Amino acid sequence: MPAPAMPAAQDAAPGTSAAESATLPQHAPLVVATRDGLVESVHYGSAIATAPDGSTLATAGDPLAPFYPRSSLKPLQAVALVRAGLNLPADLLALTAASHSGGAKHRGGTQRILAMHGLTAADLENSTDLPYGTTEREDWLRSGFHATQVTQNCSGKHAAMAATCVINGWPVKGYLDPAHPLQRLVAATITELTGEEPFALSTDGCGTPLFALTLRGMARAFGRIAIAAGNAAGSTSDDGGSVPPSAEAAVGLAMRQHPDMVAGERRDVTDLMRLLPGAVAKDGFEGVQLVGLPDGRAVAVKISDGGDRARMPATVRLLESLSVDTAPLAGIATAPVLGGGRKVGLLQPTDFLSTPIPTQ
Repeated sequence: MPAPAMPAAQDAAPGTSAAESATLPQHAPLVVATRDGLVESVHYGSAIATAPDGSTLATAGDPLAPFYPRSSLKPLQAVALVRAGLNLPADLLALTAASHSGGAKHRGGTQRILAMHGLTAADLENSTDLPYGTTEREDWLRSGFHATQVTQNCSGKHAAMAATCVINGWPVKGYLDPAHPLQRLVAATITELTGEEPFALSTDGCGTPLFALTLRGMARAFGRIAIAAGNAAGSTSDDGGSVPPSAEAAVGLAMRQHPDMVAGERRDVTDLMRLLPGAVAKDGFEGVQLVGLPDGRAVAVKISDGGDRARMPATVRLLESLSVDTAPLAGIATAPVLGGGRKVGLLQPTDFLSTPIPTQ
C-alpha cells in the first residue's frame, strides 16, 4: 500500500502555502483495522529502530522528518533537572517524567515535591485540566471537584522544574520562559542526548517549551537513558556501596522501578514496562511512542493522524523486529474490531519495515 502522494501546490489547503505543502512527511501505512477481511481504516506514520551506537537498524516512512515529540520529551527534561541538582526519591523522579493519570498517588506526589522545596501549587505554571485517566477523572468529577494544575497530567514535571529553580537560586516565576536558565539547560541537554539541534520551537499543551526533533534523535536519547539504567542496576563501588548513577541512569531506573508513576493503572506504557523488564517507555500526545531497551537499542513511532490506538501495535512490531520477545505484550499489541458485540476484525500492524535488521 503506497504512501499518499504529496499534494501539488494547487491542491494545497486554504491558507497553506506551497512551501508548507512541500514539507509534508512521507509517512507509510503502519497499522490497519480490518472488518471481516476488508481493510476499513489505515493509520500512516513513521518509525525507526536504532542500535546502541545510534545507528539505524530499521525504518518506515520518514523518520528524519522533524516532529514534536510532545510528552515523550519528559525523560530528557528530567535528565536536565537531575543534572541541575534535583534529588528526589525514585517514585517522585518517575513522576517528574510522567504523563500521569491524576490518581491520588500522582496528586500526592506532586504536592510532596512542592513541599520538599518550600513551594505550593500556586507556584505551578502549567495549564489546568481534569485527571487524564478515565477512572481517575470520573472519580474526581463524582466528588464534585474541578480542573486544577495539580490534576493536570504534567504536574509532576512542573513541580520538579519549580523545585530545580529553588535549588539553584533561579526565579521560580517565569520558569517556562525559553530564556529562563532552567529552560536553557533543558534545551542544551536535549540537544546533547538526541545529537540534534532543534528544528523549531513551540509550546506544549502544558506550557513548556517544545522542540521539534526527529524520530532518530529521540530514539538515540532513549537508548542512552535505557542503557545507562541497565548498566547502573545493581552496580556497586569498590567498597561495596552503591555507585551514584548518572542523571540518565537515575531517570531510567526511576521509570523502570515505578512505571505506575510514569502513567498509571490501565495505561499501556505502564503495562509495557512491567511486561518488558529493563525497558524505559514514554508516550506522547498525537501518536508518539518511545521505548529504550537495556542494551541501548531503541524504537520510536509517530502516527501521522495523531491516533492513539495505532501507537502500540506499531511499537510492538518494531520491538519484534529487534528479536525482542513480545509474547508478553500480546494484550497491548492489538485490539479487536467489534460488530454486534463480537470480534469481526483486528487492529494490527502492517509489514512496514523498509530497512531490514542485519543478520548476525
